[in-house]
Amino acid sequence: MSKQHYSTPHTLRNEQVSTRQKALEINLDERKYGTFVEIGAGQEVARQFFSAGAAAGTIAKTMSAYDMQISDVIYGKAGAYVSRERLEQMLTREYDLLVERLGESRPANTQFFSYAATVTAKSFKQKNECHGWIGIKLNLIPNFPPDEIVLHVRMLDEDNQSQSEALGILGVNLLYGAFHYRDEPKWIIDSLTDNIDSTRLEIDLIHFSGPYFASINNRLINLHLVRSWCCRAVMFDNTGNSIVPASALRKKDVLVMRGSFKPPTNVHMDMNNAALEQFSKMEGLSDRGIINVVEISMSRLGTDADTSDEELLARVDLLIQLGFNVLISDYFRFFRLRSWMRRYTDNHIAVALSTFDLNQLFNDDYYEGLEGGILAAIGKLFSDDTHAMVYPAKINGELITLENAQVPVKNIHLLKYLTLNKSLIPIEHYKEENLHILPNEVMEELAKGRGDWEQSIPKGIAEEIINKKLFGFKE
Repeated sequence: MSKQHYSTPHTLRNEQVSTRQKALEINLDERKYGTFVEIGAGQEVARQFFSAGAAAGTIAKTMSAYDMQISDVIYGKAGAYVSRERLEQMLTREYDLLVERLGESRPANTQFFSYAATVTAKSFKQKNECHGWIGIKLNLIPNFPPDEIVLHVRMLDEDNQSQSEALGILGVNLLYGAFHYRDEPKWIIDSLTDNIDSTRLEIDLIHFSGPYFASINNRLINLHLVRSWCCRAVMFDNTGNSIVPASALRKKDVLVMRGSFKPPTNVHMDMNNAALEQFSKMEGLSDRGIINVVEISMSRLGTDADTSDEELLARVDLLIQLGFNVLISDYFRFFRLRSWMRRYTDNHIAVALSTFDLNQLFNDDYYEGLEGGILAAIGKLFSDDTHAMVYPAKINGELITLENAQVPVKNIHLLKYLTLNKSLIPIEHYKEENLHILPNEVMEELAKGRGDWEQSIPKGIAEEIINKKLFGFKE
């Protein structure tokens, strides 16, 4: 059955609809009928629908199973109460019960839905991260299995009341978007923060499933979370799955390598492997292990004419094939990335970079508009067990290391200070035979077809570039 048959036609997304208007519109649509189950932060989403009026036409049941034992009896055991596993249990049970009890008595065109949320919000005792899993299971195609949208949210307000209020608005936006923008999944994402200031919450993972959303590439759609300012970064694990950054980074030692990776080369691999070997021998590392991450910054690609989400995901796929966890962020400066990672781990952070990067890192123009300039930025970057591990380069045939790196004259003493304090650490073991490889030159060569450039690319990656005609490759 064609999706369009069930769609409400939209040419432009209406960004001016208030939260109350959204809730009331759903309440007045006699086809939509469902349940709200919310654990943590009150029943703010249900409250929005009750406050809007005419809720009897939409709400079959609301519930909050706050007590853990009661929650287990209703939904079964879960590894954690604020988790995707618990959310899925809630959605499945509530939707199935709704259809079982009302499927025959309601009109045939009823679009059943179940909204669920399990969150940990600010409280008198709560000192941990305030976050939650939120989702909706709904019937978009009659006589077909239900569809589902699940997302992970971080609450950034400083008090419980404000967090609860933001969650209430978010829940209305999710329900409204699922029904009204179902043919435009990016609009669903764009609408999630309607009527909410972007500083109040972050949505760092979203997942669509079901027959109506079968054509959606979830890894691709997660990139739109960054584009739409729902969050500052999304993450993929080394198997290619979208993951919650907090879960992956929590209490880990982190080695991160920044770059455009267009394409990933043998130099990138050697830089990472050499930095990882040296980092793993540092004192004071956690017994929870090191997480190895590569990061591509969307903001650093602003002048790149070929940075569609599809092209960006192609780079992600190549890096995953090489075994990396991949972070896509909109952070331009190094210290912003470090501050973001510091939210999730108090352990060591190491940034692998090339001597090429030092020209930027120690260039005052790079910090234009930043209060405190280069001194403030460097202070924020190299605090709390953060280091930069510097990989050498060959410039005009000359080996350039941390020891003889060239930076603006007025910042030479700053470079020496950071080197003496071991904030900047030279990478000791590297393959000098790879240092002639420059990604820009590889790009120019691969655009001409097969050639010597293939020897500069990790095994298997050249074939992938050729087969998929990536980065402008032509036969």
